[in-house]
Amino acid sequence: MTIYFTSDTHFSHANIIKLCNRPFENVEEMNSTMIRNWNETVLPEDTVYHLGDFAFKGHFEDILSNLNGRKFLIIGNHDSSAVINSEYWEGVSYYKEIVIETTKIVLFHYPIKSWNGMYKNALHFHGHCHGNLEPYGRARDVGVDVWGFKPIKAQEAIFAARDA
Repeated sequence: MTIYFTSDTHFSHANIIKLCNRPFENVEEMNSTMIRNWNETVLPEDTVYHLGDFAFKGHFEDILSNLNGRKFLIIGNHDSSAVINSEYWEGVSYYKEIVIETTKIVLFHYPIKSWNGMYKNALHFHGHCHGNLEPYGRARDVGVDVWGFKPIKAQEAIFAARDA
């Protein structure tokens, strides 16, 4: 089993293409590309932490139910109550602390300046900024706009954050 992180997919949000200069002609192309990328990367037995802003409008249940992996949502500012309450999430929270091997990671949709354990080598993964915030300290944006429109493997994200 592999652990992945992602954020800010904004499935079915046509305006996000323009706002974030995404390389898609339309929302159908964006959705299909991100679904394909996700399922080519993540196996059914893998775990994915989605750090918010999963979908804008539309038939997100069809998308969510067809994405590989055990999925956990860290709620973002664009996640509707319908998205939050979907049966396809194995867990939903606003904030979460996890440990992978010996590395503590603080998960939150928004970047935070100071997080629990930061002076003890804990990392912070976030979304929200769509790659517009320079990496700082041991914090990293795990959103799709930064990582090729697919989830990033935990070890790759950890390495990127430790390499700071």
